[in-house]
Amino acid sequence: MPQSLTETFAERLIAWQAEHGRHDLPWQNTRDAYRIWLSEIMLQQTQVATVIPYYARFLERFPDVAALAAAPQDDVMALWAGLGYYSRARNLHRCAQVVVAEHGGRFPSDPETLATLPGIGRSTAAAIAAFAYDAHAAILDGNVKRVLARVFGIEGFPGTPKIEREMWALAESLLPERDLPAYTQGMMDLGATLCGRGKPRCEACPFDSDCAAHATGRERTLPTSKPKKAQPERYVDVLVIRAGERVLFERRPDSGIWGGLWSLPELTPPLDAREDDDASLRDRIGARASTLGAAHGVVRSMVPLLGLTHVFTHFKLHLRPWLVTMAQSAESSAATGSQQAWMNAGEVAGAGLPSPIRKIADALAPDDGQLSLPA
Repeated sequence: MPQSLTETFAERLIAWQAEHGRHDLPWQNTRDAYRIWLSEIMLQQTQVATVIPYYARFLERFPDVAALAAAPQDDVMALWAGLGYYSRARNLHRCAQVVVAEHGGRFPSDPETLATLPGIGRSTAAAIAAFAYDAHAAILDGNVKRVLARVFGIEGFPGTPKIEREMWALAESLLPERDLPAYTQGMMDLGATLCGRGKPRCEACPFDSDCAAHATGRERTLPTSKPKKAQPERYVDVLVIRAGERVLFERRPDSGIWGGLWSLPELTPPLDAREDDDASLRDRIGARASTLGAAHGVVRSMVPLLGLTHVFTHFKLHLRPWLVTMAQSAESSAATGSQQAWMNAGEVAGAGLPSPIRKIADALAPDDGQLSLPA
């Protein structure tokens, strides 16, 4: 009797991975759970090519979990700046501290215990346990969901509880008894290199002859897309408050976007829609700048700068910076509060800033290292 696809799936995938999979990524060929965990967190919703330089810099600065746990959060956020999804960095830091404090500096081998640590969900825990400890656990990230939906013809948006439960059950049923690291890597590689979102390379796939999506011409429609909604738009005026060669920055709260990073002060309350450049808007900006920069005299000038738009997963953020110059200089970076600091160009360069705020800062910093902003 011929074997079914579910019976041969793991064997075929492992054989394909051995010949065609990825074998030279920086976090491969190791059983170090710390390095595996770091890569898995960075790779959540982020491309491999983007992660590689960040991974290298993190290991250079934090070679083990104890070094990461002992580091100030500012150092962690500064190294993460630009990688996005900043809750990952905060959870990374907290997780390292928990591993050191509660697990003796060693990551647990049990996937269920791993999944209780900050920032580690069920799929990530399974990947860490499989790669580091040969654990018999299934992963179910976006790549795997795409492979399963296409090969086995699973209809329905994978983000719904019903479809996700169906996929978890299938993923667990396909697990081999051995070679778990190779199988797990094969699932990741197949989704990342052949079974991509846009143009799947079906002719090179080990399941081409059995794939339900390919057989029925549904490669582009499976997995089922999430129902689309209109993307919300937000408008924020940010204040580039200059006192001499220093600019005022505020630390973002841990919750919300850019949590824990340094950013420019915002006009509050935020705008629900684009206001005209009228007197009332300038009055509000002047009043907020006067409050924040009170120690440095009165507001000398206030000029709108070129705006920019940053696209998040769920909304668009429109930023308009205002250059506000105070009458007196700030001679040091002494904070006006634990969540505020006046920074010069050198300090800005080493701070953890969100990408769009970094763009504003870089546009205002000349090659001589001083913040020489337009008057």
